Amino acid sequence: MGQPGSIGATHMTAHENIYACLYAKEFPVQVALRLRPNLRGEAVVVLEGEAPFQSICSLNSSARRLGIVQGMTKAEMDTFPAVVTVARTVSNEVAAKAALLDCGWTFSPRIEEQCDNTNFICVLDITGTEKLFGPARAVAQALKDRVKAAGVIAAVAVSHNFHTAICVARGATRAGVSIVARRDDSAALAELPGEVLKLAEEQAGTFRDWGIRTLGALAALPETELIARMGQEGKRLRQLARGEREHLFVPLEPEFTLEERMELDTPVELLDSLLFVAGVMLEQLILRASARVLALASVTAVLSLEGGAEHTRTVKPALPSNDRQLWIKLLHLDLEAHPPQAAILSVALKAEPGKTSKAQLGLFSPQLPEPMRLELTLARIKAIVGEECAGTAVLKNMHRPDSFRMEPFTAATKPGEANNTEPSVTNPAAAMRWLRPAEAVTVTMRERQPYCFFFRGQQYGVQRAYGPWRAGGEWWSAELWSRDEWDLVARANDGTRLCGCLVHDLTENTWQLVALYD
Repeated sequence: MGQPGSIGATHMTAHENIYACLYAKEFPVQVALRLRPNLRGEAVVVLEGEAPFQSICSLNSSARRLGIVQGMTKAEMDTFPAVVTVARTVSNEVAAKAALLDCGWTFSPRIEEQCDNTNFICVLDITGTEKLFGPARAVAQALKDRVKAAGVIAAVAVSHNFHTAICVARGATRAGVSIVARRDDSAALAELPGEVLKLAEEQAGTFRDWGIRTLGALAALPETELIARMGQEGKRLRQLARGEREHLFVPLEPEFTLEERMELDTPVELLDSLLFVAGVMLEQLILRASARVLALASVTAVLSLEGGAEHTRTVKPALPSNDRQLWIKLLHLDLEAHPPQAAILSVALKAEPGKTSKAQLGLFSPQLPEPMRLELTLARIKAIVGEECAGTAVLKNMHRPDSFRMEPFTAATKPGEANNTEPSVTNPAAAMRWLRPAEAVTVTMRERQPYCFFFRGQQYGVQRAYGPWRAGGEWWSAELWSRDEWDLVARANDGTRLCGCLVHDLTENTWQLVALYD
């Protein structure tokens, strides 16, 4: 034995397969505490089954010290004081499992899952990763730290044998890093209890009757006699105990999805309580996106409400960001403007990844304001004036004047994308100054042409008039519009010259001066 946390020598040859097993025991209770950091110091148990036949499927060390054991019924557990109970939620465990697999894919593209009912187990093929991440111990420690940042405490064992890595990780007394050197498998496994093999009840009973308590005792049994009594299953167990069992590695297909889900213990009606939960979930989403050098481009909050309804809101800033406080504030403003109509039972956050934006500034260029500050400003403006009144004005495909719609602001993702047209040389033209709102005028007609009009307290005589140009449309709806337009040159009694656009609204029989020409 070497130093604590290591088994045998740590030298491993590069041409042999190297496996790292990630083992998180009591996974259901770790999932429950992962998004509830305020309960980490409490005794917590996870119940499964339908009431009143619920039983404990997982518990933390604080609950175990009180004398609680797995399999107790809820009635038996109620006799223990100060114990927090949480219902088991499969959707939460699926999201947490995806987060841990993302951590593993950071270090290796080849991962095989070996999870059981209450423990998370996956094995990474880290062969050839030394040049990227360093020796096997450095890889294992980095993997353990990354998983801890994701909110889960796990043990990591490294070995040249697939099954040895799993057994050593299962047998670890604490969440540390264990390294098994080549040809030291039997010594590393000898002191481990037989439970690490996940024996069937009949097999465990047989070994108890024989006095076999450790893998070393099992490995010392003669193979022929063991096969005669237990068949080929006995041979398999003996090979596992000696670290000689071969394995055909079946890697998972990586699927990158950014999603966190949490079933709330009690219905939530206050927005502040919801944002506290969402903040922890956003932290995990940002951690997973950052591991792939990505940022969150949009976040969709799906709230399950009492009565079976769902409330879905999507927040999408102009630029991807990993600023947790920014996302919390954007969700806060959006949910304030669009509150759910009932108490919230569960929360799911789904994020779309995007590339982080970078700006290359010149040495003497002034410092630009942070783009995300603009997002908060826009969100506050939308909360005051409404979402339909803030954004970018886009013309509609019609001829009606002032016909446009508002769209969210977008930013260029590549240099030059926002303005990729060459400047064109145009001839000087008169400038049109729109009057908003248009000003009402009184018009005198002669021979179906404007002859004179009153504007801003003065009478103007029309010297030249070009028109009319008739425009209209939407006769099939209540928004029918029809108007005649003239471009005219007029002069007042004091010699003041005026050039403008005169409009006659035929549907309301009103006259307005809508623009002036400079």
